[in-house]
Amino acid sequence: MRAVVVTEYGGPEVLEVADVPDPQPGPDEILVAVAHTACNRADTLQRRGAYPDPRGRRDHEILGLEFAGKVAAVGERVTLWQVGQPVMGIESGGCYAELVTTHERQAMPVPESVALTDAAAIPEVFLTAWDALVVQGGLTSGRWALVHAGASGVGTAAIQIAKAIGARIAVTCSAPKADACRELGADLVLERSPADWRAELADAVPGGVDVVLDVIGGDEVNRNLASVKPQGTIVQVGLMGGGQPQVDLGRLLVKRVTLIGTALRSRPIEQKVALCQRAIAELLPLFDDGSLQPVIDSRFALDDVVDAHRRMEADANVGKILLDITR
Repeated sequence: MRAVVVTEYGGPEVLEVADVPDPQPGPDEILVAVAHTACNRADTLQRRGAYPDPRGRRDHEILGLEFAGKVAAVGERVTLWQVGQPVMGIESGGCYAELVTTHERQAMPVPESVALTDAAAIPEVFLTAWDALVVQGGLTSGRWALVHAGASGVGTAAIQIAKAIGARIAVTCSAPKADACRELGADLVLERSPADWRAELADAVPGGVDVVLDVIGGDEVNRNLASVKPQGTIVQVGLMGGGQPQVDLGRLLVKRVTLIGTALRSRPIEQKVALCQRAIAELLPLFDDGSLQPVIDSRFALDDVVDAHRRMEADANVGKILLDITR
């Protein structure tokens, strides 16, 4: 099969498309013929050697955390899937390829309302946003969420999820991306830099927000602590702004804030399966009733993966950057 492999760490130019052996499904796994995948920040970090695959060293280091395609083969104990069915899902790596294996209960059906060509824009960001805001953050109808990088893949998913459950949402983003966030339904759009988003949020939501979803870290940590209401929850999903900030622990204690660190990629398979099965029941139906839709910024052929990574690292995208595997 053809796949994007990393043989040395560095900039986008180190990415190579090469022929590698086909993976073989285990007894409880399905083999997926991948039609489409997507770029994520984790892919760019792994390419630079800063985010290793938690599955350990493999013969070929293949990037990619999500896929959409059709079932090509099934393991001997598989009962949930048949060859030819459309499928999408998350994996710890290996999705920038023509074939990938995944546990049958970690795979998810493609919503009927979503074309297979667009389905790869769903798994990673919608699971991440839903898990952070709703499952771990406890966001419910009428409550306020604050989400950083509102125009990112996770951000655009978070806006839609918040509105779908009747919550209110404030987002930070760069000024050129503000209109896109408003069009998706954000109640309050704040310019992250150089504007003082913290003061503007305090004026609009004086009591503080209930849940913060933060992919930035760095200097935003203390602003988050100042912005969340007493006994609120901050869910730290990424560290684009740095991972070793000076944290005001006094405010954390006085406000009795819950600070959660989370990542899908490093979770044991039992937890991934549980999240995916819950998402099948609670999250995916929101696509078919029109509440949610994938937000696609751009698409690149597999052979143009270098350009896709450059676009992501330029922070030029609103929503997902897809890679089309099939030619």
